[in-house]
Amino acid sequence: MIHVGSAFAAPPRRAAEGRRVLDVLLTAGVRFPTTGCCGEGPGYRPRTLREVREARERRAYADATGEPLVRALVRRALPETAGAARGTRGRR
Repeated sequence: MIHVGSAFAAPPRRAAEGRRVLDVLLTAGVRFPTTGCCGEGPGYRPRTLREVREARERRAYADATGEPLVRALVRRALPETAGAARGTRGRR
């Protein structure tokens, strides 16, 4: 059992894609805390596999820049300046 935070809302049982996205996020260590004094939500969290970008691209970005994977997964978009760093893992 994992405490994911009080702002967590589980995807519907029939939402297979939503459950796969949730699995990727929780495995990477992303949590859903309530932030601020007014019960604001956790901020941006990917909801579709497309938003997660198959995690490979974000994982490659995190490896290339040294940013924690958790932060790379909850970014709305990867920085354009990191375009050269993306997808270069393992290439020579």
